[in-house]
Amino acid sequence: MVLVKRIKAEETYFLRKEILRKNIDLPYEFEGDLDKTTFHLGVYEEDTLVCIGTFMKNNLEDLKGNHYQLRGMATSIEGRGKGFGKLLLGFATNELEKQKIDFLWCNAREVALKFYEKNNFEIIGEKFINKAGPHFKMYKSITK
Repeated sequence: MVLVKRIKAEETYFLRKEILRKNIDLPYEFEGDLDKTTFHLGVYEEDTLVCIGTFMKNNLEDLKGNHYQLRGMATSIEGRGKGFGKLLLGFATNELEKQKIDFLWCNAREVALKFYEKNNFEIIGEKFINKAGPHFKMYKSITK
């Protein structure tokens, strides 16, 4: 059985460390993790947390309206290719639509571009590089 639900920030830390920060000198705890407007989602396969994402109220200069930023999205190695990321984004999109949020955006790793494009995200701006490698800002419209 697969289930998507809200989780606590602390529950995201294991996958953040293992998948996103392994051998990279960047924090796995994010500023804003505990803000009232921030929410964290987890996808469970049976009783195992296999995919996570954090959603923070944070506007992107290049877009008008109300925005949320997706941060720290990660899927376990065993969970990849099973549609868990798509499921998590669908759940989040429904939550954000209820809140009248116009856009969801993220700093997408270059290796994940195809995933985000398949989930209706578009690139905005130029490629940039940080300690985790090449990234692009991407966004998708929530309210149409």
